[in-house]
Amino acid sequence: MLINSTDLLVFLTAALSLNLTPGNDMMYVLGQSLKGGARSGISASLGIAGGSLIHLGFVALGVAVILAQYPLLFDLIRYAGACYLLWIAYTTLTSPLSALSEDGIQRSTIAAFRDGVLVNLFNPKIIVFMFAFLPPFIRLENGSPLVQLLILGMIFNVGGTIINCIVALFAGKIGAALSTSLNFRRWFSRISAGLFLLLAARLVFERK
Repeated sequence: MLINSTDLLVFLTAALSLNLTPGNDMMYVLGQSLKGGARSGISASLGIAGGSLIHLGFVALGVAVILAQYPLLFDLIRYAGACYLLWIAYTTLTSPLSALSEDGIQRSTIAAFRDGVLVNLFNPKIIVFMFAFLPPFIRLENGSPLVQLLILGMIFNVGGTIINCIVALFAGKIGAALSTSLNFRRWFSRISAGLFLLLAARLVFERK
């Protein structure tokens, strides 16, 4: 037996509460959805999920301990993430507002996935959070701690991805309904860029 039903129920409740709380990932998905529609938002959600899987691997390897012991390395990673978000905000503001072709939409979704992975990886708080949140639910009597860690991490990641995709669908529909107006599309770009700037600020100024 890897995880008993009682522990799993407690974990699912805690994970759902955390995933429903608006955070950096949800804000990023919202910004991408307003900028490029639901497809871009869903691609961003999947990219974030990919980044989270890599973080989970880092937790399994104990990299979170290294980041906690070397604050300079932690800061360098999050500052790099903030710079990347600033670049995304800049390209959002400077990109042309003309309608995208099918090829353009495909490039947009690929870019959203790529950026989702990178933005997630450049946020070292995620790996530290996983290291703090997952181990309390691991019990030695339930078998391999590593397998338990991976199962719990996957459950948390899947739940967060589903919620982010729902956010992307709703935001994308709102954006699509109003995007026929050039003025609205201009404001959507500004709002998206503002969200990316806010995320950059949070990465820099939030406490560890």
